[in-house]
Amino acid sequence: MYFYLLVTVLLTAIVLVVGAYVIAKLVGPRSYNKVKGEPFECGIPTQGTSWLPVSIGFYLFAILFLMFDVETLFLYPWAVVVKDFGSMALVSIGFFLLVLVFGLAYAWRKGALEWK
Repeated sequence: MYFYLLVTVLLTAIVLVVGAYVIAKLVGPRSYNKVKGEPFECGIPTQGTSWLPVSIGFYLFAILFLMFDVETLFLYPWAVVVKDFGSMALVSIGFFLLVLVFGLAYAWRKGALEWK
């Protein structure tokens, strides 16, 4: 039973992807010239390689931002149902916020929040 469902879903996905690609090739505009094939960056032709080293600090800062941003989203459902659960909800969110504060303090102490 599930095998036929899996095959149907996979075939449908393949047909839709191939169909979208074929329609885009048939209907899409065709304008080929040398300038369109070149990479564009502020109107200045690139010199040298475009692979530049990027500081790991950018990635670390982004991950920390996402981590704390997503964790603060968990506060909304808690605020909606806090009356229903009473003091246990207050204790659990207090523990949650304590872990967040310790994580922020650890990142701050390690210098993850400083631009160098």
